[in-house]
Amino acid sequence: MRAAMKRFIPLFLALLLTLQQPAPTTAVIEDVLDIIHVVKEVSTGILKAWDIVQASPLGANIDFPLMREKQKKVLQRLKEVTRQIDQTEEQHAEYVALAIDTVTSHMNLNAPMLAKMNDIGDTVNRISSRYQQMQKYEAHKDKLEMSTLVTFAEWTVSPNAHSVHHLMDRLHLTLFGSEEKANTTGTSSSSSLLAQLATSYEASTNEICNTQQSAQQFVYSLYADIALTELKAYTMMEFSWMMLRVYGKGNFTQEAELMRTDYERRTERTLKLLKDVMTRADRIVWRCDPKKHVAGVTYDEVTRLLQGYIENEVDLNNEETCRETCSFYQSTRSEGCYKDLYCARQPKCSGRLYNCQFVDSDMWVCPSPKNSTRRYEYIEYENGRTLGQRANCVRGTTKVDSWWRYLFWHCSYCFCMCDEQGLKSDRFFNLREAVSDVKRNRVVTGLRFVKKNRIFHLQIQEGELLPRGGINHTTLSWKPVENYNIFDRDVKKGTDYHTLSYESRSIDLDDVDTDDNSFVVTGVRFRVVGAHLNLEACYSEFDFKTGQLLQPEVNSYWKSNDNTDVSGDSKTRREKVSLSNADVSTRTITYSIPQSRHNQYIEFTNTGMDKDAAQSTVPFMDIQDVISNPPVPLSGIGIYYKGRNGYGGFLGPKIITYDFTPHVQVPKNKL
Repeated sequence: MRAAMKRFIPLFLALLLTLQQPAPTTAVIEDVLDIIHVVKEVSTGILKAWDIVQASPLGANIDFPLMREKQKKVLQRLKEVTRQIDQTEEQHAEYVALAIDTVTSHMNLNAPMLAKMNDIGDTVNRISSRYQQMQKYEAHKDKLEMSTLVTFAEWTVSPNAHSVHHLMDRLHLTLFGSEEKANTTGTSSSSSLLAQLATSYEASTNEICNTQQSAQQFVYSLYADIALTELKAYTMMEFSWMMLRVYGKGNFTQEAELMRTDYERRTERTLKLLKDVMTRADRIVWRCDPKKHVAGVTYDEVTRLLQGYIENEVDLNNEETCRETCSFYQSTRSEGCYKDLYCARQPKCSGRLYNCQFVDSDMWVCPSPKNSTRRYEYIEYENGRTLGQRANCVRGTTKVDSWWRYLFWHCSYCFCMCDEQGLKSDRFFNLREAVSDVKRNRVVTGLRFVKKNRIFHLQIQEGELLPRGGINHTTLSWKPVENYNIFDRDVKKGTDYHTLSYESRSIDLDDVDTDDNSFVVTGVRFRVVGAHLNLEACYSEFDFKTGQLLQPEVNSYWKSNDNTDVSGDSKTRREKVSLSNADVSTRTITYSIPQSRHNQYIEFTNTGMDKDAAQSTVPFMDIQDVISNPPVPLSGIGIYYKGRNGYGGFLGPKIITYDFTPHVQVPKNKL
């Protein structure tokens, strides 16, 4: 036994000395593609260990000088061998768990796919269990019998249905399908379980919101779990062949080579399929509705942009006449207050009045509380029609009646849309740029809308860019928005901020993205194109390998979608997302879904007359954080509209995660 252990200890020492050379994988893993690098590092290290094993006479005692003095160091380094894998697994545990939970919850509705996922889970657990057993043997190897280690090694590599080699084949077959069948029939990667899971994930909007991962990140998280499991299996098999050779059970050079070839073939096919699926996977991240809408926390509002307002015809012209009908007044002002009637009992609309119409002559009006941005809670007409939701009127209703003048003219109360700027009207959007701290190698990693001093800002989250597309989690922070007021000296309308109005209330719905993988987003801003708010993204060049921005003060540019609703042909002209007669956004009992696409626009408008007495401005603004998990650099950003038919919906930002597909490369060096 003592002689056998002498052969066992140098074997692990040889492996440890080759594996524990300084390498990127020995530190805390931060970059997105670390799994591929870990596989490469461990595989290469194990292969080098074979050189020492094969250099020794078969079955002979291997006795290295000073071996006993270094035994303590060997034990410590041996612990580092498995820590290299465990460390990477721990780093990805949260994201893998999110992906697995997502699959489990979604697959309950798909029995065949759920069965496959259960099979994969069973296989992964079996391999992990044996791997943990190997770790225990390593921890207590001084007290183990040689037969225990030999039995473990023989079980690991034996050609039967319970061996690790068979489990690896089973795992690969379930997830990626038969390689032979694919080569014979030309089956594409889209038929693989991985591709099906990606497609299913993209179709389930709730899952994207729960994980805050783009479909591409979801695919990579699943791959990380499988790749680490295969790496555990490969490590066990290499250890086993080496142990069996050291203990004089045979040469096993050819067996190990065949096993290595199989692993190399599987890895190569896996990476090719992964790359293909990632190429087609969506990279957009957006936020679903929260379980409960909370003003100022999950959403905010543009207020009093266009608002329902009652005014008598006599006050809609400067001659105090009632010769016309309500519909005659499509753009006018409130010119006075005839005989201090109802006009004297409500706040006057000091702006312009649009789209006036007649509903009925007489009504009961329920005014809103004085501190509200609404004018009315509801209006109940004598003919039975009610505008808004009738409820207990806290301030009491007021009877408002039209009247006749000279028996010929009917002075009717009209229902108009008031466009009034004032202290209760938050209708401003910041036009100043928000740029990450490029001098400290920060890039944009997330977005959210913030209303400060009645001005809506698009706020950026920034983080330090690391090698291979990683982000330093400890540096993540939301860059404070600029603190200014529209009345401040040197603050100019049209330069520092944009004011919405009846004539200028559109916002473009775009995905601003780049196909150039050498650039990432470092800034955002709004500009005004015609009468539309239009999104721009700032791109800066970087080195993927080092993670360094390359002279961002020089190698940066702004990008946008310059199409308008009147320029170009039908293919490039912007399309309007219609929103009319909508109820208050937060009154829906179902979750909003995205209803816009690139190259569209939407107008801020009033809610429906019957549903809300036209008192609110929709869409509302979704102010939730839009970030990815894990954080990554961005290749693009966007503004989109989500909602449900009949409701006002929400405007929100979205992010487009960096495309890592071009960097998923099959290792050039053969095992």
